[in-house]
Amino acid sequence: MNLIRTSMVGAALVAAAAMPARGETSWDMPTPYGDKNFHTVNILQFAKDVEAGTGGKLKIKVHSAGSLIKHPEIASNVRRGLVPIGELLMSRLSNEDPVYEVDSVPFLATNYDEAWKLWQASRPTIEQKLEKRRMMLLFAVPWPPQGIYTKKELLKVDDLKGSKFRAYNASTERLAKLAGAVPTQVEVPDIPTAFTTGRVDAMITSPSTGANTKAWDYLSHFHHNQAWLPKNMVVVNAKAFKKLDPAMQKAVLDAAAAAEKRGWEASKSETKAKIAVMRDNGLKVVEPSADLTAGLAKIGTTMTEEWRKKAGDDGAAILAAYEK
Repeated sequence: MNLIRTSMVGAALVAAAAMPARGETSWDMPTPYGDKNFHTVNILQFAKDVEAGTGGKLKIKVHSAGSLIKHPEIASNVRRGLVPIGELLMSRLSNEDPVYEVDSVPFLATNYDEAWKLWQASRPTIEQKLEKRRMMLLFAVPWPPQGIYTKKELLKVDDLKGSKFRAYNASTERLAKLAGAVPTQVEVPDIPTAFTTGRVDAMITSPSTGANTKAWDYLSHFHHNQAWLPKNMVVVNAKAFKKLDPAMQKAVLDAAAAAEKRGWEASKSETKAKIAVMRDNGLKVVEPSADLTAGLAKIGTTMTEEWRKKAGDDGAAILAAYEK
């Protein structure tokens, strides 16, 4: 019964994505985040630009907040052509290839300029990997940089030893262990309770998460380390894109280029705005000390080398291009 139901849903999605109306092409686009999220706001503008650029011949209907397809299934649905286009966190594909988590290697790129340089170094490889999976990259936009939240100011990495450090994936678990902390799995909705009940003493996450979970209620310091800037990417099914005529293809690519530029600026604005919210509510926002920065950089070097080995020749080539 479940198999039949899944097949029926898949068929419905294909029909909805492909069905023309009055000579128009309509694409359904699943995204993971709500309408007020800056990534979604940017994508909604991208959809408007595509419609305007194609004279209404291509319309993209954005289904936000996982309402059409949940985040973990978006890539596979685009690949299979059940939907023609979608947005996802790039590192979600790291189980297929470690190259996709290059933007989540701690302390490899620690500000927007470095993140952009890393993106330019890795983009050609990412595009090739996606092409082999019948997908095409349109654009990518970073989240605000990750920083360390604690109940006291950190002056050096050793200050984290023995602390219970929130982990939410393999990378943050490894980071915690290298810092001498004890990794503890905690999901975003549980963060405030985990701190107030003593399950965790520290975490690393973005200013957005800190502000949205009202970090000032359960801790005192935010260290603006800019540990990494993970990206969301928008991908399109290669076959669906090739079905568009050349003028429509150009309009989509032009809209994508504009969305990428606009999205990076929006991310910078989001960072400043959320840090201001935290500061206004009494959270102490501090720049990391020289000793703390040096200690974290050492951890970053270790994790970069581990990623280089895991990613093989592709990883080595990306790092060589980035380090030029």
